[in-house]
Amino acid sequence: MMNTTLEQLRSLKLAGMAAGLQEQLSQAGMTGLSFEERLALLVDREVHWRSDKRQARLLKAAGLKYPQACIEDIDSRAGRGLERSAVMSLALGNWIESGHSVLITGLTGAGKTWLACALAQYACRRGHSALYQRVPRLGEELRVRHGNGSFGKWLIALAKTDVLLLDDWGMAGIDSQTRADLLEIIDDRAGNKATIITSQLPIEHWHAWIGDATIADAILDRVLQKNHRFNLMGESLRGGAKSAKAAAIPTPQETEKSA
Repeated sequence: MMNTTLEQLRSLKLAGMAAGLQEQLSQAGMTGLSFEERLALLVDREVHWRSDKRQARLLKAAGLKYPQACIEDIDSRAGRGLERSAVMSLALGNWIESGHSVLITGLTGAGKTWLACALAQYACRRGHSALYQRVPRLGEELRVRHGNGSFGKWLIALAKTDVLLLDDWGMAGIDSQTRADLLEIIDDRAGNKATIITSQLPIEHWHAWIGDATIADAILDRVLQKNHRFNLMGESLRGGAKSAKAAAIPTPQETEKSA
């Protein structure tokens, strides 16, 4: 009978309850609990099971460069231009629901991408969808999508993504088509969905990088409307770091190829 019950739970996609029931059957102390108490434990197990599965699915779909980056691991040593309290306040706030932008600037190796991934990773842990895109490669992907007719569908999917991470903004020049597409992407998100941008270029140089004055005005007006800024300073975290914990912002074993 119990085997039948376990199979029925799995067929109903209640894998958490099935696992919890198997654990209860192997624990002698569970016989002392009432039916209501055991049922409550099974329901709680199912809730946590689904939450964990959703987080794993969101993190995989996000495609973060550093999926292991966590805001809890930030070491905001003096001179980095990064305050732990500011990061935690942002992460725990409503910047995602309010569609704010997070702008992270600094020199190569300052930890911009790591910090951006940590914020996006925490967003996934809170049940939000996220997507990582490297801007220097965005133009090629957009050309492919225009060519195969998938651009419109992809644009709709981007508009529904809670957190879009645009890495290495301003590192390479963009053509007129990419510039126009970027405006469409930003416009769909303005005031509704959150966007994280990392860049070696100071924000005051972004207008010149975009190139077309009219489009640049439109993009920056939307990006800068409601934003939070971090300007990371100090020496590169790549060279000479013996471990991730030794750096102001941890980095993975394989060093970051681009800031």
